[in-house]
Amino acid sequence: MTKGDDRMKIIKVYREHLPELRLIGKRYTDADRKDEGGYRHKWKEWFDNDTAKVFVGMKSLPGYANDMIGAMRCDGEFEYWIGMFFPKDTEVPEGMNFVDLPKRDLGTCWIYGKESTGELYGPKVHNQCVRLLEEEGMTPAKDGWCFERYHSSRFARPDEKGNVILDYCIYLEK
Repeated sequence: MTKGDDRMKIIKVYREHLPELRLIGKRYTDADRKDEGGYRHKWKEWFDNDTAKVFVGMKSLPGYANDMIGAMRCDGEFEYWIGMFFPKDTEVPEGMNFVDLPKRDLGTCWIYGKESTGELYGPKVHNQCVRLLEEEGMTPAKDGWCFERYHSSRFARPDEKGNVILDYCIYLEK
């Protein structure tokens, strides 16, 4: 399945199960946004400061080893988290925050395109994913979590065209 405009394409849409887990990382709010409206500068800080090194040696959540997560929700106040998924009850390293997430089904879209252009991100892409999930019979939760999953092989290794795949996951209604 290939859907999308001339640049970015959504190449896969499916349902998956997310087990009960702990998201460990750093929490940001609207006050942390830059002029362009995003958190790219916070990701840059993470990589420049090698912030994720605190996760080395920690037991990762099966199926998510080495996958960085950008998690979003609006529960009164917009939150954007940068971190990783770990088994529930994982000890939180000093300087990190956490939130425990219940098990839930996700609607997942594989977004194919160039990371450097910004075409993989934003409300237009989110809305397109919501529409495609609904076309597949899934009902995205109105105020649930959404995740950018930077899969260690699909995202970290651009193809011959310089494109990557970003997994974009949305909580589904129960």
